[in-house]
Amino acid sequence: MLNSKLNTMNIYKQIQLLVVFFVSGFFTSCDNSGQGQLIGVQGRQMWYQPDPFGTLYIPMGSYVMGPSDQDVAFASTTKSKTVSIQAFYMDQTEITNNEYRQFVYYVRDSIMRQVLGNSGYEEFLITEDYYGEPLEIPKINWDERIDFSDPEIMQILEPEIYVPFHERFKGRKEVDARKLDYKYSWIDYKDAARKSPTSKGDKLRERGLEDRSVFIKEDIINVYPDTLCWIHDFTYSFNEPMTKMYFSHPAYDEYPVVGVSWKQARAFSIWRTDLMNGFLAQVGSAGVQDFRLPTESEWEYAARGGLDQSPYPWGGPYIRNLQGCFLGNFKPLRGNYVDDGGFHTVKSTSYSPNDYGLYCMAGNVAEWTSNAFDESSFDFAHDLNMDYVYDAKDDDAPVLKRKVIRGGSWKDVGFYLQNGTRTYEYQDTGKCYIGFRNVMTYMGRSKGDDI
Repeated sequence: MLNSKLNTMNIYKQIQLLVVFFVSGFFTSCDNSGQGQLIGVQGRQMWYQPDPFGTLYIPMGSYVMGPSDQDVAFASTTKSKTVSIQAFYMDQTEITNNEYRQFVYYVRDSIMRQVLGNSGYEEFLITEDYYGEPLEIPKINWDERIDFSDPEIMQILEPEIYVPFHERFKGRKEVDARKLDYKYSWIDYKDAARKSPTSKGDKLRERGLEDRSVFIKEDIINVYPDTLCWIHDFTYSFNEPMTKMYFSHPAYDEYPVVGVSWKQARAFSIWRTDLMNGFLAQVGSAGVQDFRLPTESEWEYAARGGLDQSPYPWGGPYIRNLQGCFLGNFKPLRGNYVDDGGFHTVKSTSYSPNDYGLYCMAGNVAEWTSNAFDESSFDFAHDLNMDYVYDAKDDDAPVLKRKVIRGGSWKDVGFYLQNGTRTYEYQDTGKCYIGFRNVMTYMGRSKGDDI
């Protein structure tokens, strides 16, 4: 009887060993070793790039960049050049007042929460991570609501965010736009990629090999649009109603934002990237490519809508359609701004889109690109994703602060509406006829590829 029990126990143990061996063998075959085969790292997160809200997919392609007609102004700033463009997404419309207002409100609300958090209201800051470890830099707690009826809170916020009492018009309590500063950062990859110092004694490259923080650039910019641009851009012209109402009144919510400098447009693009990546991090998804300003080669490629050698985004050589109606918002006749259906700017979805579905690529407002302006850049810039940049400092000469603008505006003549026409404005100025839109590089060869 005892021997029978022992035999039964031995059989049971053997079965256990077999099970353990089988299970361990199963997990071993599923690990990263690949049984000695090169199979790559397994378990990587699957990736699908959704179309960012409000953008359209622009396929990769090649086109002849530059004037499609005679250079009537004899500007001599553009040549014809064949370039190739990687696939990307582009905003269907220019960034509107209401979209940019989201950025302004973010900066306003973050300043208030930061001020309260530093003043003893610790609930407005997150000081620990998910595991309870202290954060080196506290984060803003957006879930905590601000009680504006609390006199102590208002006493703290009063000098930090609102217009001083002696500056208030008719005693109105308003947020001080001069205090809406946004601190942002980016990586200068071109600087980091340099193979050798630019000049004798420049140790930036060598320091970057040990401490890459030298390539992390930071800036602080006031984000509120220059609403006075409607007045200072014109002499002896009554535009006070636009200054008072254009950015603030809901009647203009769907109109393109203006009075935004190139540096403000860059800051908006970085904030929009952080906004998206912050949400994706919360849901456990991988980050996205950056939102950014388009290069001028991307902008012109998108404006043409796949119609190479066409002077205008709508394809034809004329600015009127068969019914005699103008196809964009510009200055069509001497002093007659209204014959095209607009007066100043119009809604961002006005007129018919081009063949890519993009609205107002000609007229309405001119648009910032990421590129520095140089009359000869077509001669030396590469034909693969052509891009010429220069990050001008505040103390640089004005000629180095020129940035390319494209598309023409509501106050420009028809020549500036042409796809190949390029001109410039200074990076630290906001104009009532310049706006912008964002792009994002598509990650892959072409959307929908099965190869």
